[in-house]
Amino acid sequence: MTKPKTVLITGASSGIGEATARKLAADGHQVFLGARRTDRLHRLVEEIGTSGGQAAFHSVDVTDLDDVRAFVTTAHQRFGRIDVMVNNAGVMPLSPLHALKIDEWNRMLDVNVRGVLHGIAAALPIMRTQGSGHFVNIASVGAYEVVPTAAVYCATKFAVRAISEGLRQESAGDVRVTTVSPGVTESELAESISDRTAREEMKSYRSVAIPAAAIADAIAFAIGQPAEVDVNEIVVRPAASAQ
Repeated sequence: MTKPKTVLITGASSGIGEATARKLAADGHQVFLGARRTDRLHRLVEEIGTSGGQAAFHSVDVTDLDDVRAFVTTAHQRFGRIDVMVNNAGVMPLSPLHALKIDEWNRMLDVNVRGVLHGIAAALPIMRTQGSGHFVNIASVGAYEVVPTAAVYCATKFAVRAISEGLRQESAGDVRVTTVSPGVTESELAESISDRTAREEMKSYRSVAIPAAAIADAIAFAIGQPAEVDVNEIVVRPAASAQ
């Protein structure tokens, strides 16, 4: 196993974030978990501790830069360093553009794009001072294609992929950057869809899904590589799906 690392995870209260916390803690890493639903984080940290892992949590709203900085600073003070920042928090309220769900568009931009930028802004100075670090940014297969009702969501994930690639190019030699793009994965994302047509279409689309643990395994693989190896992009899809 790779040397134990301190790993920060946003959106850790469910889905991919929760699965990643469990996987990395089981692998011997120290995990520091962030989300708004602290009741869930509290239970998760207790369960990880009972299983012999090391975990702590702090409330964080990724749309608030000061909040993200407080999250990262608290982790740094507790553990002394930040080895990995997993920018995982995301929302997916799909709808056709003509529905004009502008508040939902803005929410996706705030969480999916600004949330990642805030994570970078908070953790990058610490990593540069350390001379090492690793960002794992969660995108989507929507970062590679656009489908009806998902124009804004896909735009946010295209942005995550672009931001990650720019960060990788600017950070060559000290900070590693990985974009992980899940296909249909078991999560709560679809529950945020208020548009009836998009919600029904998503039920069909998500009829074949992989467990969140599959994405956690991909993240564990990326951060487990030797320091001289930077896994830049991983796309994980259900084997039974053409999407």
